[in-house]
Amino acid sequence: MLELQNLSFQVSDDADSRKEIIKNINLTFEDHTFIALTGPNGGGKSTLAKLIMGIEQPTSGRILFNGTDITHMSITERAKLGISFAFQQPVRFKGIKVKDLITLAAGNNIKLASACDYLSKVGLCARDYINREVDASLSGGELKRIEIATIIARNTPLAVFDEPEAGIDLWSFNNLIKVFEEMHNSSDNSLIIISHQERILNIADEIIVLAGGTVQARGRRADILPELLNGTGGCKFYNQEP
Repeated sequence: MLELQNLSFQVSDDADSRKEIIKNINLTFEDHTFIALTGPNGGGKSTLAKLIMGIEQPTSGRILFNGTDITHMSITERAKLGISFAFQQPVRFKGIKVKDLITLAAGNNIKLASACDYLSKVGLCARDYINREVDASLSGGELKRIEIATIIARNTPLAVFDEPEAGIDLWSFNNLIKVFEEMHNSSDNSLIIISHQERILNIADEIIVLAGGTVQARGRRADILPELLNGTGGCKFYNQEP
């Protein structure tokens, strides 16, 4: 279980004053839950995800993961506890091959067939990608799918995805919907996915709307999604296609 207790995050602006991005948020994420985090651009969604992963440190408040205070733990320490994170803009690793990256993510010397299977799940032809380097030769969409494949390989209790649909073509996006459903239905792991995409919100258990650094709404998909689609939730949606 993930708990955010009175969590706030401030940054200094150009006028050397403090701007509050996250404002005293209290949230609990139960185990085996698929949460979609949505809301207008600039509302604090990506910042909140980075606070959970330890990329940013909160100004105040606490973060607990399965009862352990991880507020001041490093990214590596949180990863070892079982938190995975997929960036909106994935990192490139020059000199590392795709197979090596998936093997590292899995935490053991997996067989080539298993590594290929993870790539196939995200819509990549394993034969074409397994021995390629994770460098500038790959497009943003290819990198995004490879990163998601590593998250699947890690199989951690909590996985956080920051706008996984960004840069993904329609065919691959349709596959990703199936991947997220499978991840949720086949294990006790939890998913937090930041998205404006209706089709992702439509497969979540719960939806949280974040705007202005605060939680504007939270509830079951059946209760929240109709309000968003009717324009009453303050959230901009993309079309069905990513």
